Formats: sequence, structure tokens, C-alpha cells
Amino acid sequence: MLDGWLTGWRSALLAAGLGAVAALGQAPWGFWWATLAALAGLVWLLDRVPDRRGAFKTGLLAGAGYFALGLSWIVEPFLIDIARHGWMAPFAVLFLSFGLGLFWGGAAVLARNFARPALGFVVAFVALEWLRGVIFTGFPWAMLGHVWIGTPLDQLAALGGPSALSLVTLLAAALPVLWHWRGVAGSAMLLAGALGFGLWRLDQPLPAPHPGALRLVQPNAEQSAKWDASRAREFLDRLLALTAAGEPADLTIWPETAVPYMLEYAPEVAGMVVRASDGKPVALGIQREDGERFFNSLRVLERAGVETARYDKAHLVPFGEYIPFGDLAYDWFGLRAFAAQAGNSYSAGPGPQVLDLGPFGKVLPLICYEAIFPREVNAMPERADWMLQITNDAWFGIRTGPFQHFAQARLRAIEQGLPLVRVANTGVTAVVDAHGRVVTELPFGTMDALDTQVPGALPPTPYSRWGDGPVALLLAGLALAAFNRRRQAGH
Repeated sequence: MLDGWLTGWRSALLAAGLGAVAALGQAPWGFWWATLAALAGLVWLLDRVPDRRGAFKTGLLAGAGYFALGLSWIVEPFLIDIARHGWMAPFAVLFLSFGLGLFWGGAAVLARNFARPALGFVVAFVALEWLRGVIFTGFPWAMLGHVWIGTPLDQLAALGGPSALSLVTLLAAALPVLWHWRGVAGSAMLLAGALGFGLWRLDQPLPAPHPGALRLVQPNAEQSAKWDASRAREFLDRLLALTAAGEPADLTIWPETAVPYMLEYAPEVAGMVVRASDGKPVALGIQREDGERFFNSLRVLERAGVETARYDKAHLVPFGEYIPFGDLAYDWFGLRAFAAQAGNSYSAGPGPQVLDLGPFGKVLPLICYEAIFPREVNAMPERADWMLQITNDAWFGIRTGPFQHFAQARLRAIEQGLPLVRVANTGVTAVVDAHGRVVTELPFGTMDALDTQVPGALPPTPYSRWGDGPVALLLAGLALAAFNRRRQAGH
């Protein structure tokens, strides 16, 4: 009788609703139990869909509901200049939600090829979610496993990265559908085992922090005025004042594109910066010009304004920092990247780079969006002592986007066993230890500076050594089990 009720618009509405409820496990809500319940409902619903077309539609709508809520912050960049870009906001939500929902629909269709479709859905979903993180430059935001960030279960990322967390999440949701009450017991045992591992790892001691004094500067420049020429000196003065306050730090860090000038045209700014720091190094986010190319850069200045290290952002945000086929898009439609103020778009740097900061050791710099890519962080050319993310999350609003971005950065610390220092324009500015725990942070949306230290690093983790290989082997084993027809699930 219930199966007969699940037809037409009711089934579609239920699928979209289950997807939206599943998104409640993402930051800042953190309702992981809602995600588990909704995913179990979705697997149960897919198990009752009679054909591939219905499976695809159910998966697509569930994915669309999930991403529509989980990525609702995507409208924020369009509201900075609402008269110019506001009309694009609903289309951005629609296209992004259904575009990413295709991965859920694809997993639902692929699952129909398995003798045990529920288990096949787990395998196909995790594999396609991994693909989402790499195809078309990749977008691994709001992965299912992210719902565990901030709980002891997030320590599984040290073994298998975010895909290991997604696998545990979906498997725990699917087991009750596969084996009913035995499956419930299996889910409980799986989650209990993950919890036990997480608590054990969190109980392991960390090395002492680096003795140098670190100052993180959060200027809180509102995005709508950030590039207003009449307020450029005001925002620079905020940074200088926070840098100069009290005893100078051994290393001061400013956020992404913090400086509203370019050193190529205003070389005197470098001298102002190092005078504020009493000649001690300042790592600052600033745009850089090289010929006719422009870069979103991190530059380290010290002494008399001398540049001692530099990193150019390598993984740019599509439509945010560059427009695909940008010259044509600008010539024909007047389209330019949101964040690129110098020229129509930024150029990409050469790739991951480890900077030697002398007394502060070796650091892996990450600019904004780069921190969401676990495989690219894993590709650092040599092991760093710590990671540094500078970002301007004012683009993401004040409700969900900045907190989801910060959560993903925390996961990179767990995966690598390295501490993370994060400096943001409006927040979240924080220090994260090698277990992914927040050591200290500034209140969100305030103008302030945080004096702190770099926490100690752990030895290389299994994920830093082997990447996604172990999860790929697990998926292969589960795929074989899902193809096995000798014992049908639930019979």
C-alpha cells in the first residue's frame, strides 16, 4: 500500500525533502543524525523504484534538494552588487543544485546493475563523489563525510581522507535497508568502531608548539566596499594598526587580497607594512602583476620591504577568479570574474609549493578555495611543518559558506597530521592543531588581531602516504559483494 502511495509528485517531493534533510549535517548545523536518517530513507526509497528512469529521477531530485540547501551560500556573491548581478542568483542555485544532483542520479542508475542495489548505491555514490572532486577542475564541497567534522569520527580522514568518511556515512545508512535489524546492529557497530578509533587518536599527545610569536590580522573589510578606491586607505590603515599594536610579532599574517593596492604601482606600501611590523616578516595577500598577467598572491615582506617568499594561487575559482573562455566571454557578453579586480581574470600559478620561512620552518600556503582539495594538498612537493590558508570569505556571506569552508580546511589538518593557521578577512580566523581541533579563533565579523603560536606537527598519516588508494580497495571489495547473487539482501 505504501509503495502505491509513492508515485508521481509524492515520490519526487519525498526525494527532494530527504536530500534537503541530509544537508543539515553540514556546517554550521552539524546534525549528522539527520543526515544518517535521511540517507537511510533515500536508500529505502531507491530500493522500491521499479526502473532505471525512476531511480535516476529520485537520485537527481534528492541531490538537488541536498545541494540547494547545503550550497545556499552560492547566492551571496551575486548580492554584493545586486543591481548588476542579483538576477543571476536563482539561476546559480538552480543550475548548481541540479548539476551536482546528476552525480546522485548517476549513482542511483549505476546501482541498478548490482544484485544488491542498496550496496551498489554505496559503491557508486562514493566513487562518483570522488569524481566530482576532480572532474572539470573539481568541486569537493559538501561531501557526505563532511558531516562528521568536529566529532571524533572525523579522525578517520587520517586513514582515508574525506571519501573514507563518506563511505562510513552511507554504509551506516544503507545497512538497515540491506539486512533490517541485523543491519541496524551492523550500523551501530560500524559507527562505534569509528568513534573508538577517533577517541583513541585524539588521546595521542601532540608535540610542543613552535616558540615564535604569530599575529593573525582580521580587518573585517566589507566586500561591497573592499575595492572602493575612496576607502582603500581606510582598509590599509586597519591592517597597519593591528600589525603595529603592542609588541611586534615574529611573523604577522594578513588575509587574501588584504592590500587594496599593487606593489608594482605603489611600492611605498611595502615600506609602510614592514615599518608597522618593526621590520619583522609579514605574509600578506595581495594582487600581483607580471607583464600582462595578474595573480592572486601571498607575498612575504620583511626588513626594508624586501620580498623574501612568494606563492601564486594555482587552483582558481571558475567564474570567481577566471571565466572559462574568458576573452570571448568578456568581448561578447562583458563577463568578468567576480573576485579578479586586476584585469578580467587571474592567471594560475605553477602549483603546490612549500615556502621556507626560516625560523618558522616550512609552510604549505593555500589561498582560499585551494584548501577544499585534499588530493592537491597531498601533492605538496615536500612535507611542510604547517599549513597556512589565507582567504576572503566575505564573498560567502555570514550564514553558512564561511563555516563550511573552515570545516573543510580543518579536515586537511587531520588528513596530513599538520597544524593549520587560517587568516580570513571577516572570519573564520583560527589556529587548528594536527588533530583538526580548534586551538583558538577570533570572533566572526570583528576587526581584531590574534596573537598565538603554530602548534606542533604529527608524523605523516596513512592518507598523506597512500592517498585514496585504501578507499579504492574497499570500494572494489564492496562492489564484488554487491554483485554476489548467492544471498539476496533481506531474503
